[in-house]
Amino acid sequence: MEFAHTREAAFLRLEEFEKKASRYSSQRNHVMPGHTNVSRLSPAIRHRLITEKEIFEGITKRYAFSTVQKYVQEVYWRRYWKSWLALRPSVWTDYLRDLSEIDPCGQALDVMAGEGPVDVMNDFVRELKETGYMHNHARMWFAGYWIHTMKLPWQLGADFFYRHLLDADPASNTLSWRWVAGIQTPGKSYLARRSNIEKYLDPERLDTHADGLEFLENGKAAQLEIPARPKTVLPERGESTMNNEKRTGLLVHEDDLSVETVFPNLPIASSLLVELNCCASEVKREWMTKAFDDAASRMPGLVLRASFSRKSLVEWVENQKLEQIIAARPEVGVVNDRLEEMTKDLGIEIIYRDRVEDLEFLPFAKSGFFGFWKKIEPLLKGRLEG
Repeated sequence: MEFAHTREAAFLRLEEFEKKASRYSSQRNHVMPGHTNVSRLSPAIRHRLITEKEIFEGITKRYAFSTVQKYVQEVYWRRYWKSWLALRPSVWTDYLRDLSEIDPCGQALDVMAGEGPVDVMNDFVRELKETGYMHNHARMWFAGYWIHTMKLPWQLGADFFYRHLLDADPASNTLSWRWVAGIQTPGKSYLARRSNIEKYLDPERLDTHADGLEFLENGKAAQLEIPARPKTVLPERGESTMNNEKRTGLLVHEDDLSVETVFPNLPIASSLLVELNCCASEVKREWMTKAFDDAASRMPGLVLRASFSRKSLVEWVENQKLEQIIAARPEVGVVNDRLEEMTKDLGIEIIYRDRVEDLEFLPFAKSGFFGFWKKIEPLLKGRLEG
C-alpha cells in the first residue's frame, strides 16, 4: 500500500480518488482491503505536501459541493483539531507531562506487540507497524479497546500511534484519543463494540481474526478523571516584515513541506531542511526521508539538510552568513517545542509566516467541530461562487 510522499504524487492520488469521491459518504466507514474507498492522502495532508485548500479546490472542480461535502468535512477535521489545540496549548503540555510519568505495564507492551486477547486488534497493530497506516474506523476501535476494554492509559496509546502513523500530528492524534477516552467532550466516549466491527470490517479479515471478539461485548466506559476545562487564548500571530536586502535563510520542517507556496518568489540564499526522527518508527522515518527528498528538490538557494538541533542551526547561520530566517509557522506540538529550544537567544530574527486560510479559520475553533464547520462552510462555498 503506497502513500504519496511527493507533492506531485499527492495531486495524482487526489485525481485518482476524485473518480470515486461521490461514494465516499456511504463507503468511508468500511474497513476494506487496500483502503481504496478512502483517499489515503492523510500523510501528505499532515505534512502539507498538499493542503486542505488545494484538495477542496481540486475536488469541487469535478463535483457539486453537496456531493462531496462529507469528504471535505473530514479533510477539515484536521484543520479544526490544529486550531483547537492552538487555542489551548496547555492541553499539549499536560499530555507530555502525563506521558512522562507513565511506565508501560506488561499488558500494554503485549497489546503494542500485537499479542493482546483480541486477534483483530493484533492484526490492526501488525498493519500499523508494517505500513504506517490504520483506517480511521479501525483507529477508533483500537483506541476504544485500549482505553475501555484493556483499561490502559490513553496517553500511552496516543504515543504509540504517534510513533507509527505516517499521518499523526500532535493535534488530531492527541485530541482524538482524548475524545475516545471521554475527556475531550466530557460524557462522550467511544467503545469498540463487536457488532460495529462485524458490520464494517471486511468479512474475510473478520473471519480470519475472529478470536477474542467476545471481549468486546457488553463493554463499559472506563471511569477517567476529567481534567479542568482548558483556558482558551487566541494566540498573537503578528508577522515581522521581511527585509529583502538581508541575506535570508529558509528553514523547512516536517509540519510544512511545501513552503514554496507560502514564500513564493523570495530571494533565498540557502534552505535548511531539519529532520526530526527521534519519535518515529523505521517505516515512518523511511517515508519522511522520501518526503524530505521531494521537498529538497523544490527548495530555492543552496539546499542543506541536518538533524533537528541547535548546533546544526547555528552552524548553518554562521556558514551561510545569514541575517534573517523565515519559516512556515509550526503547529503546537513536537516541532514547535523543538524550534523554541533551538532558536532561543539565537541572535538572528526568525520570521514565521502563516497560511491565509489557517489564520482565517483559527478563531472559529472555540467549541465543537460542527460549530467550526458552520462558520467555515459559507467561506468555502463563497470561493466557488467567486
